[in-house]
Amino acid sequence: MKNSKTNIVFVLPSLAAGGAERILSYVAQNLDENQFKVTLLITGYEKDTVYELENLNIVYLNKPRVLKAFGSLFQYFRKHKPDIVVSSIVHLNTMIAFMSPYFRKTKFVSREANVLTVLNKHNPYTNSAFPKAMIVFAYKLVDCIICQSKDMQKDMIANYKVPKSKTVLINNPITKEFKLKATARDASKPISFITIGRLSKEKGHERLIHVLSQLSFPFHYTIIGAGNEKDSIFEMLDSKGLAKNITYISFTKNVETYLAESDVFLQGSFVEGFPNVLIESCVVGTPILAFNAPGGLDEIIEAGKNGYVADTEEDYVNYLNQIHNTFPFNPETVSNVVKNKFSSNKIINDYTNLFIKLSPKNQHV
Repeated sequence: MKNSKTNIVFVLPSLAAGGAERILSYVAQNLDENQFKVTLLITGYEKDTVYELENLNIVYLNKPRVLKAFGSLFQYFRKHKPDIVVSSIVHLNTMIAFMSPYFRKTKFVSREANVLTVLNKHNPYTNSAFPKAMIVFAYKLVDCIICQSKDMQKDMIANYKVPKSKTVLINNPITKEFKLKATARDASKPISFITIGRLSKEKGHERLIHVLSQLSFPFHYTIIGAGNEKDSIFEMLDSKGLAKNITYISFTKNVETYLAESDVFLQGSFVEGFPNVLIESCVVGTPILAFNAPGGLDEIIEAGKNGYVADTEEDYVNYLNQIHNTFPFNPETVSNVVKNKFSSNKIINDYTNLFIKLSPKNQHV
């Protein structure tokens, strides 16, 4: 019957390039239409959309900022009476949480996108819309918080006073079929590195540059991403004499191609939520070298199989020298490590089970 379906509304600030945007829109698109009536509600503008989504009801509120969408969101919930509302990104989660007491029959789910305590140390402006005390209070109001990694779940419990029973751990899925690269590194060519991510403080580009400046062998480094730290990053590259080694791309839809053409993905982040691009890099067979940081690395990287985790800059340099001298990774092994853990079927099933459990339609069955 028509109204036996659970009515779910996913809310995002935009469908611009970003991990939260890609994962939640992917989940929305891949839920079973026989069980769920799904709407993707965007507070921003259609012109900013970069993801191609088919067979999905998308509503744009066309507001310049999340806070300016408060009234429109409230009216939408009042008119359409969703069974479940799912949002992501802390300022949107916080705002929607304060609406929740007015919709007693709706379950509100917040998907946290980062390890907030650590993020705020490295990028204090990220969550400036709401003080921590307000976020703590907001998360008391919602019914469930989805955490992408164990580190995120621990942070919510220890620092944001969220009961463990209110959290659920669901990793991010592999969102498309990636072709496995044919061969591992060609030792006759300079080793090629790649980093993909927002050019912001918490992503740690500067410490990667400092590490690379200590290498004595030739290499090429591709940086993909945009952000407010671009100028300082390129000033540092110039000062270290590394500009000649760099290919810079602000945005591309051909991430898979660049990952497959690279030998090693370099991760410099001080904190992550659950880095989708690391999973994608592994799927195509390109291993990871990361600095030890909260955000799911211990769930993604198995040392020696699909990458390494370095505790210090000295460790990082040593690993790079080791990888250059004796490349230890096999593309198929690198790929299988993550395929076994983060398949789309597994993760969509995790979301499905959560929504079935929360659905008011199942409360009196």
